[in-house]
Amino acid sequence: MFKGRPLVRYFLLVGGTCLLFGLFYSIFRPVSISVISSCLESASLHPGSRPKSSQEATSEPDNSKKLTWRPVNKDLAFPQGLHYEQPHLLRPRRGDVLTVTSWLAPIVWEGTFDPVIIDSIYKPQNLTIATTVFAVGKYTRFLRDFLESAEKHYMVDFKVHYYVFTDQPTEVPSVNLAPGRELHVIPVPKFNRWQEISLRRMEIIQTTIEERIHKEADYIYCLDVDMKFHNRWGPEVLGSLVGAIHPWFYDFDRVHFTYERRPSSKAYIPKDQGDFYYMGCVFGGRVEEVHKLTKKCREHLEVDKTSEMEAAWQEESHLNWYFLYNKPTKLLSPEYLWDELKGRTPEEIKLIRFASVIKNKAEVRENV
Repeated sequence: MFKGRPLVRYFLLVGGTCLLFGLFYSIFRPVSISVISSCLESASLHPGSRPKSSQEATSEPDNSKKLTWRPVNKDLAFPQGLHYEQPHLLRPRRGDVLTVTSWLAPIVWEGTFDPVIIDSIYKPQNLTIATTVFAVGKYTRFLRDFLESAEKHYMVDFKVHYYVFTDQPTEVPSVNLAPGRELHVIPVPKFNRWQEISLRRMEIIQTTIEERIHKEADYIYCLDVDMKFHNRWGPEVLGSLVGAIHPWFYDFDRVHFTYERRPSSKAYIPKDQGDFYYMGCVFGGRVEEVHKLTKKCREHLEVDKTSEMEAAWQEESHLNWYFLYNKPTKLLSPEYLWDELKGRTPEEIKLIRFASVIKNKAEVRENV
């Protein structure tokens, strides 16, 4: 039929050969290396387990949230023509107190900074300061004084977003806020013990940072509600990671600090270690850094909980552990969180800026 047409015969022969090869390959196809490996892996599984899918086998699930942070402005731009007092290297403003740590972090006291210079640097940056406060149970009674005093003294002329966590949203008072300042009420459950509020605080702050604050603010400061502002609390506190020195322990040796001393706790600090004792009612810094802090403290709190362990001072104990191994870049002196129960103000405290309200703790702390 195809006599005299060698080219046609050639193509028919090649085509037939390929067709037969394809048919035989589909029937007697060799098992691939990946399938063999999969079978061997399946055979090695414990009874009742299942092999991983190809997606599971190549990568472990990533539970971390990919957050984007506001850019950090590290410039200390200063306006021309502004007059201020000249600093003198041999005439320090404060010679009676420690003003810088051994890791070169400043400790903020009255007299260590010029508010005119500080305001001139930070106010033009158009910063937003997130401020968290928990008002649960009877602690809602402190909200009005906290907010009204904050509007007089706290980050004046800055954009401030207050985040009030409460189990009684209807009890949040209406307060006149300056332009650019906002109040956000976030419902939280009522806890069985006051200690539970402390234990859950890190978790709630971490979650709120992930859900919204990372998009809304440059800095975040986490404060207690049963306190009141008395004087300036301004941008001199701004830093990457900021802790506040406890007013009852600032003149103590570290062996007397009330760190968690049980090695079985994740908050454990040996007696021969520690720099300062930090109070849990004030901490803050860049949103990204505070997110790292709250995330690590939350993880440690959860580990302790699985061991039925509760650190001596709940989240404050874990905060002190974190600051020991992640040094704060700025420290606030006890001026920034004074306790009125101390009575007479010592000579080194030139100005009380933020202080606890005297109260009957047994009465306001429900389910002690």
